[in-house]
Amino acid sequence: MKVQGMYRRFQTESFVSSVLEEGWETLELKGRIRRIASVLGAHLPDRYAYALDVLFRIDEECVGFPYLFFPDFVEVYGQAEDDWELSMRALERFTARSSAEFAIRSFIVRDPERAMKRMREWALHSNEHVRRLASEGCRPRLPWGQSLPAFKRDPAPVLQVLELLKVDPSLYVRKSVANNLNDIAKDHPQLVVRTAKSWIGYHPETDWIVRHACRTLIRKADPEVLALFGYAEGEKGEAVAVSASIEAKPSELMIGGSCELLYELRVRDGDPARIRVEFGIDFVKANGQTSRKLFLLSDKTVPGGSVVSGKRTHRFADLTTRKHYPGEHRIVLLVNGEEAAGTSIFLSGAAETI
Repeated sequence: MKVQGMYRRFQTESFVSSVLEEGWETLELKGRIRRIASVLGAHLPDRYAYALDVLFRIDEECVGFPYLFFPDFVEVYGQAEDDWELSMRALERFTARSSAEFAIRSFIVRDPERAMKRMREWALHSNEHVRRLASEGCRPRLPWGQSLPAFKRDPAPVLQVLELLKVDPSLYVRKSVANNLNDIAKDHPQLVVRTAKSWIGYHPETDWIVRHACRTLIRKADPEVLALFGYAEGEKGEAVAVSASIEAKPSELMIGGSCELLYELRVRDGDPARIRVEFGIDFVKANGQTSRKLFLLSDKTVPGGSVVSGKRTHRFADLTTRKHYPGEHRIVLLVNGEEAAGTSIFLSGAAETI
């Protein structure tokens, strides 16, 4: 084992047995990472600096997703005030091998001003992994990450970091910046609209960030955002789609079955129009209420007077993220966020298996 090669007192068998003790099989990914990091600390030198030195001697060989327990070790054992600078140096180093986006968040919660000052410094780092950490680590709604409620309420410190990264040459970093802004848009849509308006046209890389960052606002058909990206608007009382239809075949099916959706629309005459065509399903929930989910069909610029048509198969099978319930499900066709046509299907309970 790599650790034992640098720290002779490391008890490999004890480490492995402690990691795999009762309950290991039931732990999810983050729980397993935390178990490894915690047990590792119990088998390394008691002094945090000495323990880190062992990891520093092997971290160049420990690259990739399996080594997320390196930054997690810092989160677990490096919270003492006297260790703060050493922990920041460790996260900066380890993030280039795996990722410290989860580990940094507890430091942000404890001392946001100090931590965000370091994030601004990292945003100017020569290594793209460290620059990405500056953005990804402070996302208000990072999936599977510790919540940052202060930044959900006031994302100003986050925007200071993102401003430094808005023309980053790395796509890896730009994706993180866009995802961060998309997070912010869920709590402060108008702030992101203002940011998008001030950033767009600044640089081609920035334009890519803005477009990707506004995807939630586009799906919600925010009129300012649609206009910003050149989507056609209704004129003089005439909708973008002057006629439209959507049909579901079959219109009655069981949970787990699928239907084919056929749609057609005609765009108003005149200048070319950029259109975003979606279908939405009002899924019935357990309490009988409905919740709409949108699915993209097409996003393109077409000549005035064009007829746009197509078909899409949709399966009403249970997923980890969605459970289906019997009842009437309304299906709508939307053009640039406006309902243009509608139909419905009736979903019945799945057939019993013998």
